Formats: sequence, C-alpha cells, structure tokens
Amino acid sequence: MRSNNNDSNRGAAGGVGFCGLLTIAFIVLKLCGVITWSWLWVLSPLWISAALFTLILIVVLTVAIIKDHNERRRPRY
Repeated sequence: MRSNNNDSNRGAAGGVGFCGLLTIAFIVLKLCGVITWSWLWVLSPLWISAALFTLILIVVLTVAIIKDHNERRRPRY
C-alpha cells in the first residue's frame, strides 16, 4: 500500500520572489549594456521593497502603540 504523505511538502515556500527576479533581470540588462541606468535604479527593486516593508512596519507599530495607550487610559469599572 502506498502512503500519501505530504509532510515533506508543507515547508515554507522558498526561492526568489518577484522583486528578486526583477533585480536579477535589471542586473543582467545593465551588464549586457541594454540599459544605461545608474546602479541606484538597477537595484531599486531591493531598496523599494525594503522601504515599503519598513513603512508598513512603522504604521503597524504606531497603530498598536496608540491602541495600547488608549486602552490604558480607559477607566476600568
């Protein structure tokens, strides 16, 4: 009898995401001379995604701090 065990397929999905693929494509195009952008823009998918992640993290933490502050100020009966 054959076991239908999918435990080995339940791990986190790894690999390169969209931003990684876009960065690799831009680097290849830059090194082949197809685009003449500065390296700042060639690597922009990396720093733009990092900046968006940081911005979202700041917003979430700010909301959490404000919510916690408001709950502590509320009188308890």
